[in-house]
Amino acid sequence: MNRLLVIILLLAAGLSSCKKGFDVAEEVRAQGVVDDKIVEDYIAANGLTTTAKRIDTTGVFYIVIAPGEGNDLFTNSTKVTVDYHGKVLTSGQEFTQSNNFHPSFTLGEVIRGWQLGIPQIKKGGTVRLLIPSRYAYGPYPQPTIGLPENSVLDFDIQLLDVTN
Repeated sequence: MNRLLVIILLLAAGLSSCKKGFDVAEEVRAQGVVDDKIVEDYIAANGLTTTAKRIDTTGVFYIVIAPGEGNDLFTNSTKVTVDYHGKVLTSGQEFTQSNNFHPSFTLGEVIRGWQLGIPQIKKGGTVRLLIPSRYAYGPYPQPTIGLPENSVLDFDIQLLDVTN
């Protein structure tokens, strides 16, 4: 009898943890709907419907300001040197910029929105990226840079150099 009770309790605990995992996935999907609406409303309100292009089905939009030149091939190990300015799309609050320092990053180490957006230009080019939170920092706040959770981001990135 005690074994049956233990088995029932283990099954109940297992099923409750599955439901909790489902709730997290549902929260991510719900936040995605919110983020996509924020970006699409911003594009419409600011007259960017003809210039902003969506990267596949991601919800990340890009606007090529200057295409750059060359035939660079981008992989996760590509090193990029950039000049950038980032703000929260909904508030306009600036949270990061490179100033006079031009950092280099391996493309595979940056947020997913950058991984998708930077290859839209070539060396010397400039791109504006509108990035839903799921392709940035998601539900994780970034207190060191003053970024709240689920922040939709707006980046201007100039690609200064590309090294493979």
